[in-house]
Amino acid sequence: MTPDPSDTLITLIGGSGFLGRHIVRSLAKRGYRIRVACRRPDLAGHVQPLGVPGQIMPVQANVRYPDSLAAVCDGAQAVINLTGVLFSGGAQSFDAIHVFGAEASARSARAAKARLFIQISALGADANSASAYARSKAEGEARARAAFSGAIVLRPSVVFGPEDQLFNRFAAMARFSPALPLIGGGTTKFQPVFVGDIAQAVTRLIDAGHANGRTYELGGPEIISFREILEFTLRTIGRKRLLVPVPWPIARLQGMILGLLPRPLLTADQVELLKADNIVSREAASERRTLQGLGITPSAIEAIVPSYLYRYRKAGQFSPPTGMNKEIADLS
Repeated sequence: MTPDPSDTLITLIGGSGFLGRHIVRSLAKRGYRIRVACRRPDLAGHVQPLGVPGQIMPVQANVRYPDSLAAVCDGAQAVINLTGVLFSGGAQSFDAIHVFGAEASARSARAAKARLFIQISALGADANSASAYARSKAEGEARARAAFSGAIVLRPSVVFGPEDQLFNRFAAMARFSPALPLIGGGTTKFQPVFVGDIAQAVTRLIDAGHANGRTYELGGPEIISFREILEFTLRTIGRKRLLVPVPWPIARLQGMILGLLPRPLLTADQVELLKADNIVSREAASERRTLQGLGITPSAIEAIVPSYLYRYRKAGQFSPPTGMNKEIADLS
């Protein structure tokens, strides 16, 4: 007999962020009870309306404090660790969040006798990378697997969706800047994946309930370069801007300077990360460790991104749709 999802408690560590809220919504639709563990539950009220009253509960936890993780994992049948930082600084370092946090989360899931543990990592995680971000992600995966037998790892490429820091960031820059930077010439390749598809993948793995120990690489249906991402963004918002190539040494210098800001737009480590393509490997595709292997048809950027980038057009929602009047839409 198939268990009733309402009898199953899922803990999402770091579940109040961009990716977390979409996973919460997907799991809530299936009827699961959800515990959203985050540092500031008082600021996580936005997740509760994603389900029925009492179904979703934000609770306090911090991956740097294992005792708090033990409390939020208690009674959970599945635990998902989504915590991550884009730049390392102070207490929120790569080692503290990506490595120690992943291991502590997996240990807590094992101690709670959870059936399933899912570690959300990143495509490009590599123990031999020149990027500290990529190395810490790889070490976090290894630590999680050592702590929880059969731990599942998901490695998404760059993620897009209504609250993303990809298309939204460049569209916002294009509103005020006459030029956008092509770091390294803009040749780095990406496979942007829709946040809703990742949420659906997590839900299907929870539904299956098997701790299969596999690493899934999640990418969208198209491989595009950094230049093509910027060009698509500009077409979508109907603006013309210069695309200025920035050689790697200059980009690194810019990253070192900008990295000194409290919330840097670019760091030297991110420049190193951009030197490697961010696409699904042939091995993962052949072994069906992908969205398609989970029975999910990936969503194209053309089908999703225009629905939330319209606000960056000159007249917002009242601008002519791109493609219907290209001559007008291309005016900056």
